[in-house]
Amino acid sequence: MTEGTVAPVPSDEPKSAATVTDVLGHLEQEGEIAADYLEALLDIADLDGDIDMDVEGDRASVSIIGEAPGADRSLLRLVGQDGEVLEALQELTRLAVHRETGERSRLMLDIAGFRARKRAELAELGAQAAKEAKESGTPVKLRAMTPFERKVVHDAVAAAGLRSESEGEEPQRRVVVLPA
Repeated sequence: MTEGTVAPVPSDEPKSAATVTDVLGHLEQEGEIAADYLEALLDIADLDGDIDMDVEGDRASVSIIGEAPGADRSLLRLVGQDGEVLEALQELTRLAVHRETGERSRLMLDIAGFRARKRAELAELGAQAAKEAKESGTPVKLRAMTPFERKVVHDAVAAAGLRSESEGEEPQRRVVVLPA
């Protein structure tokens, strides 16, 4: 290794407090870059919204919420049908973070609570599919989903004590819940 180069910490070794602090600092930096980018976007679109930044697990999370009662309705234009505009804005925001940091971002964007509501619905869907697979003893195939949706369902199925896997090719990739 050359001087000034830092060896990566192998993922199977426990991370030191300094490494955890570095990762947290990097994720907070991602959130700040994203917030600046999104604030400029809101100004261009002449929309009002508060930006909330957080770190959830191993990714930065940024939410845009309405400043006043009823303001979330105007923000719903940034969500689009079934979250399509939200997905596109999330990718653009990730690109803005990449441009500043030089590293790929896994940042999660939520607008007007859309993703939070969707997460709750999907967790319920995963729990119901797990219950059905347990009772019937046969695999349960769900509709095609985005990677975000599949992750939430996989987590809910695991919490119910079953296994699941994804099958198919994008955009028709779906979760299959396997019986015990």
